Amino acid sequence: MSDEDFGFDSGDEEDVLAIVNDIDHGTKRKTSSVSILPPTKRVQLSFASATASLAKNFGLKSFRLKQEQAISRVLSGESATVVFPTGGGKSLCYQVPALCFAEEDRLMGTREEGEHGVTLVVSPLIALMKDQVDALKRKGIKAATMDSSKTREEYLATCDMLSRGELKLLYCAPERLNNEGFIQQMKYVRGGIRLLAVDEAHCISEWGHAFRPDYLKVARFVKEINAERVICLTATATPRVAKDICKAFDIDLEQGLFRTSTYRPNLCLFAQSAQTREEIFPYVTKFLRANKGATIIYVTLQKHTEELAAKLNSNGFKAKAFHAGMDTSAKTQLQDEFMRRDDLIVVATIAFGMGIDKATIRNVIHMNIPSSLESYSQEIGRAGRDGLKSNCFFYVCAEDLHLREMFARGDLPSLNSVRNLLMDIFTSVTEQGKRHNQLPVGSDIKFSHYIQEKDYDMRSTTLKNIYAQLELTHKLIRATTPIYTKYTFAPSPSYSAILSSDPSPTARAIVVNSKQAKTMIHFDLELTSKQTSIPRSELVRKLNDWSASGVIDLKPSGVLNVYKITSPLPCSLTEIEEIASSLYKTMEARETEALHRTDEMLSLITGKECFSAALAKHFGESLPEGKKECGHCQWCLTGVQVEIKEAPIREVNGQAFNEVLKNVLVRDDPRLLAKIAFGISSPRITSLGAGKSAIFGSMEDHSFSVSCHLDVCIRIQSIMLIQLVASSQHVQISLRESRLH
Repeated sequence: MSDEDFGFDSGDEEDVLAIVNDIDHGTKRKTSSVSILPPTKRVQLSFASATASLAKNFGLKSFRLKQEQAISRVLSGESATVVFPTGGGKSLCYQVPALCFAEEDRLMGTREEGEHGVTLVVSPLIALMKDQVDALKRKGIKAATMDSSKTREEYLATCDMLSRGELKLLYCAPERLNNEGFIQQMKYVRGGIRLLAVDEAHCISEWGHAFRPDYLKVARFVKEINAERVICLTATATPRVAKDICKAFDIDLEQGLFRTSTYRPNLCLFAQSAQTREEIFPYVTKFLRANKGATIIYVTLQKHTEELAAKLNSNGFKAKAFHAGMDTSAKTQLQDEFMRRDDLIVVATIAFGMGIDKATIRNVIHMNIPSSLESYSQEIGRAGRDGLKSNCFFYVCAEDLHLREMFARGDLPSLNSVRNLLMDIFTSVTEQGKRHNQLPVGSDIKFSHYIQEKDYDMRSTTLKNIYAQLELTHKLIRATTPIYTKYTFAPSPSYSAILSSDPSPTARAIVVNSKQAKTMIHFDLELTSKQTSIPRSELVRKLNDWSASGVIDLKPSGVLNVYKITSPLPCSLTEIEEIASSLYKTMEARETEALHRTDEMLSLITGKECFSAALAKHFGESLPEGKKECGHCQWCLTGVQVEIKEAPIREVNGQAFNEVLKNVLVRDDPRLLAKIAFGISSPRITSLGAGKSAIFGSMEDHSFSVSCHLDVCIRIQSIMLIQLVASSQHVQISLRESRLH
C-alpha cells in the first residue's frame, strides 16, 4: 500500500463525496463576481493584507528576500515560481496569500462568507506536511492533510470543513492526484481552489536531480480543477529546471520567476581527499575537536551510520546514527534530541534533515559524494541558519567512489524486463477472456504494482515512471483510483449484535464469506462480489460503515492499481517493441545524467575556482556585488585544487563471484547477478532472499559498469562468466579489467 492509499477506494468514493459535498455532481461550484476595483487599488489592498497577515499570524514585521514580490504577484491573480535557498522562507509565499483571500474578498466585496476557497498544497513528504499543518494549527490557522495516516472520521471532518468553506490550507501528496474522487471533490470544492502550491517543484523536471513521475500530472490537474493560480516552490533549480517548471505551468519566465542567490556568506566550504575511510577518520576527529557544535555527518549506506557513530563515540564524541531503517519512534526521539542539544553529532543518510529547522547547526560534513550539486546545496543549507559562521566539509574517499555508480545504476532494468512488462500491460487476459488490447477505449485494466516490481525486477519509482510515460507521452492509459482486493478486520464485542440486527443481503454476504482466524476475520471481497452479484462498492461501503461506528477494526490490503484505456492499446509485437525501445532509451539517458551529476560534484572541488562561485554558477547565479571569490572556501584560503586520490588497487575477487554463481541459479538476467555481487538491491533480489545472503555486496569495493544495447549479446570480461553467454538477454556486463582464471 502506498503512502497515499487509505481506507477508501473507488468503490466508496461516490458515497463519501455525497456526504461531504453539499452539491450535486452535475452542478458546478459558484464563481466569484469580478472585482470592480482598479488594478492599482487591488495591489495596495494585497500588500496591506499580506503585511497584516504576516504580523498577526507569524509574528514577523517584514518580508525578506523576494517574498514580497512573489506574494504580491500571487495576490494580483498571477502564477509564480519561487527559487529560494533552504531556509529562505518559501512556505510563507503561499501561506500568507492563503490567509489573505478572505480579507481581500471582504474589502472588495467579491464573495460571500464561506466562499473564499482553499489553498491546496502538493508536497512529496507526509512528515513535512504534518509538521507544517501542526505548526499552522498551533497558530490557530485551519489547515489539514489528506494522507494515509488519517482515520475515516478525520477524513470526513476535513471534508466537512471544506464543505463549510472553513479550511484555509489543505496538503496532499502528488500521488493523490490519481484519485478520481479527490479530483471531483477539488473541482467542486466550495469557493474553488484559490491557489495551488507545488512544493519541491523541481521534481517535475525529468532532467532534475529528484524527478518524480507523479509530478508530471500536477499541471494537468491544475487545469482539470480550474485552480485560479499556481505557485511553484523549490530550493534547488538550475536554469534548465526552472525553465521546465515555468513551461509546465504556463508561468512567464521573465515576470513570474523569483530567484534569490544560493550563496550563503556565513558558510565556509572545505574539501579533502584520501584513499580510504581509515585514512580520513583522523582528519574528521581533528576537525570536530576544533569546530564544536551541533553537527550532521552524511554517509550513503545505513551500515556506515552505525559504524561511524560507534567509532566517534569511542573517541570521546557524542554521536548517534540515523537512517531510514529505524523505527519511526526512534527517529522522532533522535530528531527531538538533536533539536534540544548543541553538542550532538548525528551520522545519517539523507533521510535526516528534511524538516529539521534548527538554526544553530554549526557543521555539515559529507563522508560520501552527494548525488548532485543540488543535493549538496540543499544539505549544506541546513547549517548556520542563524547567520553565524558554519563549516561544510566534503571528504572524498577514493574507496567509496564506486558507491555513486551503484546508486546511479540501480534504477535501470534490463530491456527485456521493460518489454515483458509492456506485454503484461497490453496483452493480459481479463476474466471475460479478452486481452487488454482487445478492450474498447474507456475500459479499466488492473495491476498489482507490487507483483510487477518482483516479476520484472523494477524499483517502484522505475515502474511508476513507465506508467507515467504510457499515460503522458504515449497517451494510452490514465491512472485512476486504486482498489483493495483483501479486507481483514478485528471484530468488536458488539459485532455479533450488529449482525443480528442487520438483515441486509450485503451484511449476510460478508458474514457468509468471511473466515475466522485466531484474532482476525478475513473477507474475500472480489470473490464475494462475483458469487453474489452484489457490487463491490456496496460491500466496501458496508465494511466502512461498520468500521466508522467501531463495530470492526478494518485493515484493507492487496492494492490493485487501476488504469483507464484512453487510446487503443498496441496489438502487434512491432508496436510494443517500439514503445519498449523508446522507454528504455529515456531511462538510459537518465542513468547517464545521474552519473554526470556526480561528476559535476567532483568538478566543484577539483577545479581551480572558488567553491562558492562555482556552485553559484551551476544555478545560473554569481556572487553578490560582482565578487569573483568568497574569500573563505578551500580554494580561496589555499589556492590549491583538491586532487582525488586513486582507489587502492584490488585484484578482482574471483572467489566471491564464484559464490554468486554457485548460490544464485537465475540465468535469465545476467545484470541481476552483477547487482547481487555489487550490493545493488532490487525487488527480485529481495524476493530471492539474496539481499540477506553473505554474497550480497561481496564485490561492492569493485568497479561496476553496465551498458545495455538492443540485439547485442553479452560480452563478459571474465572467463568465469562465459557460461552465461548462452542465456543472455541483450545485456552487456563489464567488470573491471581483471584476471579470473
